[in-house]
Amino acid sequence: MGSISGSQMLIALGIGLLILILLILKSKLHVFIALIVSACLIGLIGGMAPVDTVKAITSGFGGTLGSIGIIIGLGVMLGRIFEISGAAERMAKTFLKLFGKGKEEWAMSLTGFLVSIPIFCDSGFVILSPLAKAISKRTKISIVSLAVALASGLVITHSLVIPTPGPLGVAGTFNIDVGKFMLFAIVVAIPMAIVCMLYGKHLGKKLYQLPSDDGESWIRPAYQDRIENDVTELSTKKLPSTFLAFAPLFIPIILILMNTVLSAAGIKTGVAAVLIFLGQPIIAVALGLIFAIYTLTPNMPRKDVLNELEESIKVAGIIILVTGGGGALGQVIKSAGVGNYIASGIASTAIPVIVLPFLIATLVRFVQGSGTVAMLTAAGITAPIVEAAGGNMVLGALAACIGSLFFSYFNDSFYWVVNRLSGIVDTKEQIRVWSVTTTIAWAVGFVELMILNIFIR
Repeated sequence: MGSISGSQMLIALGIGLLILILLILKSKLHVFIALIVSACLIGLIGGMAPVDTVKAITSGFGGTLGSIGIIIGLGVMLGRIFEISGAAERMAKTFLKLFGKGKEEWAMSLTGFLVSIPIFCDSGFVILSPLAKAISKRTKISIVSLAVALASGLVITHSLVIPTPGPLGVAGTFNIDVGKFMLFAIVVAIPMAIVCMLYGKHLGKKLYQLPSDDGESWIRPAYQDRIENDVTELSTKKLPSTFLAFAPLFIPIILILMNTVLSAAGIKTGVAAVLIFLGQPIIAVALGLIFAIYTLTPNMPRKDVLNELEESIKVAGIIILVTGGGGALGQVIKSAGVGNYIASGIASTAIPVIVLPFLIATLVRFVQGSGTVAMLTAAGITAPIVEAAGGNMVLGALAACIGSLFFSYFNDSFYWVVNRLSGIVDTKEQIRVWSVTTTIAWAVGFVELMILNIFIR
């Protein structure tokens, strides 16, 4: 490949990403349309024939959604049931009671960690932030400590653990076993969440902010030690039992992991065959959804439940389009040859091949804000490169997901959700509260990735 064509492809990528940023930030064009426009520009400027550019867009869109579109729809509906039934709040109260007084940040972090598996992190924070606010008011713990613990737990599993759309798309692109990927992702996510929670505890002493007595504003009094009040009964809202709240989440996780274990062991007859079928991601998530519908909403009119599910499907449609758009962009970048061109440059160095998806996801995340688009773009570019280089595909997929956590700021909607609901209005403080937190998760994840790369080939 000549230097001229290589330079042309790099210029095409630069122009395409610049246009993507301008369309999203300046023209307020929908991100899906911006992704498709950017994909067209990269393909055409990069030297692809118009017909080939269109083929790459359609194949990238369809290829990404072929394995995950149904699961995204089911997962979004499951998350909606968790929202309207109070299951998310029950999880939080269960962990508050389990950890006991003085461990509220741990409880918030673990709540976020689990809630964001079925619920998108934005929705999860909106649902649980009133609880965090009530805890802050009652215990005199800074809302910053609680918000960082909750939000980091939410965003880490949202970025790494299936069935959220980004990790699903990455697993499909890398063509890896969903259960194996889920297991690795959970193991990697735990230290990331712990370190971010500890950072939140430290920052809460520096930015000491509490809800005012009227509950409508925020105050900055002198720092004071926490008061160990009972916070397990902060509302009188009727919530589902602990078992019913957790079951729809654990049913698909356990089934998918059993499928992985049995398939890896080569046991595929008798009962094992049934369990392998039930552990297919589409079947497992569907079973979790059905269980949730009939156990978490028994007192709601069925018509109301169906209306809520239809509303969630509207949200799923947007997510599916954006996820597919990210896949289309990645396919064009791959088809244009720019991915291979960049990879060949990295391959000539001593950098491990799994660093490539990490770096590309980091770059895309920084320039356009969406973690989902970042990881899907990185996966689309690097999956064939990691495979050709003999790298571990699961670690390559994890690298794309971890890279997507880098420095959340103005172009990330979750940045605004966390800061606004926590009463943080100063830009420097907003960056300390959330941009630094996500960067810490990104850095810890990268260290874990390098350690795993030493022992797993």
